[in-house]
Amino acid sequence: MVNFEELAQAMGELDEDTVKEMLEEVMADGGSQAAQAMEACQKGMDIVGSQFESGEYFVGDLIFAGELMTDAVGILKDALVSGDGGSGPKAKMILCTVKDDLHDIGKNIVRSMLEAGGFEVMDLGIDVPPEKIVSAARENNISIVGLSGVLTLAIDSMKSTVEAFEAAGMRENTKIIIGGAPINESACAHVGADAWAINPQDTVRICSDWAAAV
Repeated sequence: MVNFEELAQAMGELDEDTVKEMLEEVMADGGSQAAQAMEACQKGMDIVGSQFESGEYFVGDLIFAGELMTDAVGILKDALVSGDGGSGPKAKMILCTVKDDLHDIGKNIVRSMLEAGGFEVMDLGIDVPPEKIVSAARENNISIVGLSGVLTLAIDSMKSTVEAFEAAGMRENTKIIIGGAPINESACAHVGADAWAINPQDTVRICSDWAAAV
């Protein structure tokens, strides 16, 4: 039986071998505890963030932590994502990091989970202005949009993106979900998005519900 506190600590210490060994153990049991394992990994990432803020870790450590987290998702994703992913995409959707934010670790993890869940994800990258997102949605007939951001200023960029969809007359038919470090319920209300998510599993669940309703 995997000790999830130890898993969180191993992730926080960037102990790649231990993290992967423990995750493989979770999957060897059929993956029934994959959600708990992912939660432990996320707690580990919180430790990494604290270590970075205190000056114990540096940018290179953050990059390595993001790569390790991406690998963790890759190991666990088949058990984390349920549904008919193997029978073709549920829907097309857009995913990007909004204007003035250059972070992509969280976005890439979410993209991996969405693709495992059967979505065809159009990843527009980082620092994406509102008009580019609206244009891509219009040209590709996409009605689900995921906006990511880590910096506090990303909230304003997300709000501008929602307003751009309104100005284009596309807001009524476009579902927008936002996520990232500064995002919470009040930020979602300020932005005017349809939903917000704190982890990749919630993002997949919400987007799957939207896709099923189309």
